[in-house]
Amino acid sequence: MSQAAKLNVLDEHAAFVDVGSEKLHVSIAGGPPEVFGTVTAELHRLRDWLKSQQARGVAMEATGVYWLPLYSVLEAAGFVVTMVNGKQTRNLPGRKTDMQDCQWGATLHAHGLLRAGFVPPEHVRRLQDYLRLRGDHIANAAGCIQLQQKALERMNVKLHDVISSLAGVSGQRVIEGILAGERNPERLLEMCDQSIREKKRTRVIESLRGSWQEQHLFALRQAVESWKHYQRLIAACDQEIEKVLCESSGPPSPSDEPKRSLRKPGVNAPNIEDLHSLLTRWCGGKDLTVLPAHTDYSWLQLLGEVGTDLTAWPTEKHFTAWLGLAPGSHQSGKYKRATGRKRNRAGRIFCVMARSLARSKHLALGGFYRRMAARRGGLLAIIALARKLAVWFWRLMVHGASYVEQGLAKYEEQVLETKRRALARLAKQLGHLVIPNFQPKEAPVNGA
Repeated sequence: MSQAAKLNVLDEHAAFVDVGSEKLHVSIAGGPPEVFGTVTAELHRLRDWLKSQQARGVAMEATGVYWLPLYSVLEAAGFVVTMVNGKQTRNLPGRKTDMQDCQWGATLHAHGLLRAGFVPPEHVRRLQDYLRLRGDHIANAAGCIQLQQKALERMNVKLHDVISSLAGVSGQRVIEGILAGERNPERLLEMCDQSIREKKRTRVIESLRGSWQEQHLFALRQAVESWKHYQRLIAACDQEIEKVLCESSGPPSPSDEPKRSLRKPGVNAPNIEDLHSLLTRWCGGKDLTVLPAHTDYSWLQLLGEVGTDLTAWPTEKHFTAWLGLAPGSHQSGKYKRATGRKRNRAGRIFCVMARSLARSKHLALGGFYRRMAARRGGLLAIIALARKLAVWFWRLMVHGASYVEQGLAKYEEQVLETKRRALARLAKQLGHLVIPNFQPKEAPVNGA
């Protein structure tokens, strides 16, 4: 091999760790591997061994949750830890063992051929853990509501077909009354909200006439107890989230006034006092709720995934590609095609926000969605709209750019102007002349 064809070794002490649930295989620059356990004492022994080998940078694959304890130990020890995608470390066919994987990964790392993935800072990871745990509790609580509905359906009680939600105040009051032994539909109706009593009186009374079998009442009682249990867990998560936000945002200054979001919080929004002010202080005075579809809860979820420092993505295109909202490219010779990317959690949050904008009637982005859905279908339109939301999120967080809603009428006017220019270019290419067809106004009738 000629000298020009050789790859330069950028770090002769670069290390790579093949992470497993029981063993950790480590190699320095492709050298003979060492094997360590995964208990805490073994993680500390691995840390000390890396120091003795004068290693500065350590790379590893993000394997499930097994990498998190080792990452925390190495990060606290001052190592430059690089998390890489497993696709970057694929070895040649027939050479797949843990020993050879760590040697091959260390060789790639020593030559600078591994690209680091994004890992948020420690305080953001704390917030992320609480938010993801809270999301699991919300999903489990929703399953308990379904069990309540099933028990009522078995007793032919159709309350869930009349009111909007069994998880609401009226639904839970009626269920508590049923479990307390009340069977009179008129008295159960009095437990509902006034608007329900006035607008749905007859329907609610008829829906509450059922057969009260003991086994189904037992199932209903257990589902209610489970739902209340998860509500307590969600409230406990809210308290921990508030602690993290207070530590991250710092104490308020005397000039700071309590700020409130103008948008109504969602059903699953955390019950945190002054949440909007905490988020605004954490973001250095930036208010993300000025963007369409951004609420305090969605803002909090995004910060739990990406943090407040978005300079890890040099441009908005890098950010949307990392989210999985922009297609990749695949070229081989003269063949070139777009490939899909898997959307991560932050990308899915933007998609959920885009679905809410799809129903808007007066916003420009709502018109954009309907225009894209007519051309490419609803799924691609949601992804395209989510990408626009992500772009504005990046611009506001990095550059502090301001967003001004132009309205649906202005957007439709711009679309028509774009079509006029395209038609004029096409007519010029074909040697034709486009003449506007102005409709003459009707003359006013005498005496009108």
